[in-house]
Amino acid sequence: MAKFIIQGGKPLKGAVRVGGAKNASFKLMIASLLASGESRLLDVSKVGDVEITKKIIKALGGKIESRGERTVFVQPNSLKTFKIPQKLGVKSRASTMLAGPLLACFGKADLPIPGGDKIGPRPLDRHIAGLESLGVKASLSQGILKLRCQNLKGARYRFIKNTHTGTETLIMAAVKAKGVTILENAALEPEIDDLIAFLNKMGAKIKRLSGRVIKIKGVKKLGGAIHRIMPDRNEVISYACAALATQGNVTIENARAKDLAAFLDKVKQAGGNFEVDDFGIRFWYEKPLKATDITTAPHPGFMTDWQPLWTLLMTQAKGKSKIVEAVHNNRLGFTKDIIKMGAKIKLFNPRLANPERFYNFNLEDDRPEYFHAAYVWGPTPLRGRRLIVPDIRAGATLTIAALIAKGKSVLEKIELIDRGYEDLDGRLQELGANIKRIN
Repeated sequence: MAKFIIQGGKPLKGAVRVGGAKNASFKLMIASLLASGESRLLDVSKVGDVEITKKIIKALGGKIESRGERTVFVQPNSLKTFKIPQKLGVKSRASTMLAGPLLACFGKADLPIPGGDKIGPRPLDRHIAGLESLGVKASLSQGILKLRCQNLKGARYRFIKNTHTGTETLIMAAVKAKGVTILENAALEPEIDDLIAFLNKMGAKIKRLSGRVIKIKGVKKLGGAIHRIMPDRNEVISYACAALATQGNVTIENARAKDLAAFLDKVKQAGGNFEVDDFGIRFWYEKPLKATDITTAPHPGFMTDWQPLWTLLMTQAKGKSKIVEAVHNNRLGFTKDIIKMGAKIKLFNPRLANPERFYNFNLEDDRPEYFHAAYVWGPTPLRGRRLIVPDIRAGATLTIAALIAKGKSVLEKIELIDRGYEDLDGRLQELGANIKRIN
């Protein structure tokens, strides 16, 4: 088990270039399986979730290989099974998104219930209900979601609540279905638009309409395509928060402001500095930050993946901040670790007239021990501690906490960070951080 040894106290300075989005890379690899020929994906992220997806595609009989630094070739013509191996399926959220390609190819799909980060249940009911509207019969047996369908048929389906991966799953299932599919209350994330752009290059007929509506006209055949994957928004925000929290100055190459509007607005409110240019975005610290409230929401709102990083940043801002997590029901658990480091944080649950409408998670999945909001007081000095990484984004958050803490910190179970970040420690070293990886 690997770990980070971090000596805090140094501001980060320099430049870092972010790669292709993790949450687009492995999904477009899956979408490549819908084609009848080879696809080439450029600027693919070098992270653990991508490697797991490669293994799944190979286990299904597909051919996938890396050529060059960030290019992946996918050849789906040799698919031979509709069953994802359990040991691979439970390691990633990719499993359910394979429903479309496998149903289109075999009329069957056996998908292990996916794992991923421990940030609360990721409800599959929205995925399953959408697939059933397309004519799929679904059953669950011993942790395996079994999907069967003679012919996928277009339908009109409205998501009860917004779902990023659910929207992607339904797009990939509907793209080769007979007839027209209308998805209402569909997610708006840029990664979904990247998927749509790729599928349309392959010959799909997909359009976004106004009001969170996506129209998909099914086609009989898709061909391979070449596509450059969009930059990783979450990496951009991670390095931006690291720059501001350490009172540094970091240029993030390849960052796109249009994907980050909600975050940049909060940075401006907090008194942080940034400039947008054709090189990307530069973030730097000039004067003490001001406490700034956030409430997470589906895109174009403040993304749930950014919340832990912002919560940490507010421990270094002057005043009292209010953080409300409305997307996932258990994403404030990481705060216990930064409280150990000296942060002043109080967890609570907001009083709401209509929680069912306010929260994006299913209320039946909630637990009394889960909290959905926090007050954060700052600025508070942090002290180095020995900590265990609980998930990808909390891992990046604890890494940054260690960079601003006084003394030495040890972060264990950093394999979780590697699932979502490419060479995080190496890049931070290049920015001046005192961080070492011990295997």
